[in-house]
Amino acid sequence: MIEILAPAQLPRARDVGALVGDILADLRQRAVPGVNLLEIDAWTRDAIRAAGAESCYVDYAPSFGEGPFGYYICTSVNDAVLHGRPRDRALAAGDLLTLDLAVSLRGMVADSAVSFVVGGGGTPEAAALIDATERALAAGIAAAGPDVRLGDVSHAIGAVLTDAGYPINLEFGGHGVGSTMHQDPHVPNAGRPGRGYRLRPGLLLALEPWAMIDTDELVTDADGWTLRSATGCLTAHSEHTIAITEDGVEVLTAR
Repeated sequence: MIEILAPAQLPRARDVGALVGDILADLRQRAVPGVNLLEIDAWTRDAIRAAGAESCYVDYAPSFGEGPFGYYICTSVNDAVLHGRPRDRALAAGDLLTLDLAVSLRGMVADSAVSFVVGGGGTPEAAALIDATERALAAGIAAAGPDVRLGDVSHAIGAVLTDAGYPINLEFGGHGVGSTMHQDPHVPNAGRPGRGYRLRPGLLLALEPWAMIDTDELVTDADGWTLRSATGCLTAHSEHTIAITEDGVEVLTAR
């Protein structure tokens, strides 16, 4: 289903987007060496509840996961790139951490992710990988707008990742959001310009470039959820929820 919001619904989309952006900004500051992934999940739970919002993850049980996710945020470390299930693990300086959060507030959903090196620093390879996903996200946002074809957005994202030398996996990508978390249209991280669905004002999209340094193959952890690079290489993931407007694009989850 492709959901198109009425203009009167956009303020609620802005509110939940701001909440998701604020929570991620706070968690990024608090995710220092020694912090446990389960602590991050508990902080997320508390922030969602304090805002009177609801988690999109706790009871989520799609076909690609093994039972309900059971946690409030995805915490993916180093070779984990998507759907990282929080576990009893303390962060170390130099870990590449991705935080991915989706929240529902007053019937509207926003979804966003950020990757960073814990404690700052890190290797040049980690910095380049994170930078590439962030630039790819910016390119996708810049390409989007009313009457733009979805393939133009996917092509803009993929061009940045390809130019940076990273393979692209097309199993998972961006997606529509609105009153629920995962909706049509699917937004691959590579595509052909001039093809696909024509974007309309009122459409919300979660754009999410992600990349692995030397492979496009994923393996699933024993937890049934966490997706890792098949070679054990570093990974990164950047995501924002955007609204297509009459005038262009609005980033709802800015941090």
